[in-house]
Amino acid sequence: MNDFIKLQHHSTKVAGVISSNRFNKIGAIGFSVKIKIMPLNISPIGDEHDKDIAKAICYAVDNGAKVINMSFGKGFSAEKELVLDAIKYAEKHEVLIVHSAGNNSYNIDFNPFFPNDIGYDGESVEISTNFINVGSTSRRLDSTFVSGFSNYGKQNVDLFAPGEEIYTTAPGNKYVFDSGTSLAAPMVSGTAALIWLYYPNLSAKEVKQIIMNSGTAYDLEVLVPGKKGVKAHFSELSKSGKVLNVYNAMKLAKKISKRKKNASLSN
Repeated sequence: MNDFIKLQHHSTKVAGVISSNRFNKIGAIGFSVKIKIMPLNISPIGDEHDKDIAKAICYAVDNGAKVINMSFGKGFSAEKELVLDAIKYAEKHEVLIVHSAGNNSYNIDFNPFFPNDIGYDGESVEISTNFINVGSTSRRLDSTFVSGFSNYGKQNVDLFAPGEEIYTTAPGNKYVFDSGTSLAAPMVSGTAALIWLYYPNLSAKEVKQIIMNSGTAYDLEVLVPGKKGVKAHFSELSKSGKVLNVYNAMKLAKKISKRKKNASLSN
């Protein structure tokens, strides 16, 4: 399989999680038929170059994207400032960026995985309010709840979402099962897009906080990825300590949107 076909496979799987046909009675079910995909190719032959990542973010912002899903990553960023500037540009235009945390079984508080929104000086301080980093969970409510391949981090992973054995679209009019944080990220991206379809008055910062605050917390001791036999409480592996909950997110979005409208009317 050549690199271009591999790229098609990955991007088609990611897009299918967000917006596969809900009404053809086969295969997967996306978040909404009203969600449009803007496919941007930033890695035709291998690793993503920072300048291409930055250009793609700015292009998406300039051409009307509200959510940028970034299901890719790497352990080294040669021109990190270019990407950080693009993230800030997206923040200025109320665009949310959703990134897959990576499949290395790393604690990315100590082993950085790029792109991220950590400050220009290398300190572990976020420079934006519009960046969500997403880890992967399985469907098993036991010690293997966090996918063994998923990166994690109390500071640099915002929340988890289902990313294991996900049924989605593939090239050639096919449906397949696949796993990875690349499939967990579009779960969050699809939720953000759905929120904005119904509540367009919300800011990117508000949508991020809604998704994080409305997640489901689980009182579980889980195996820490990459550390054989070591367990930790699930809440210690991400900033929110939660898993994406679309139903709760929509309820909270409705509440906050209504509150904003009432405040606007009173003024």
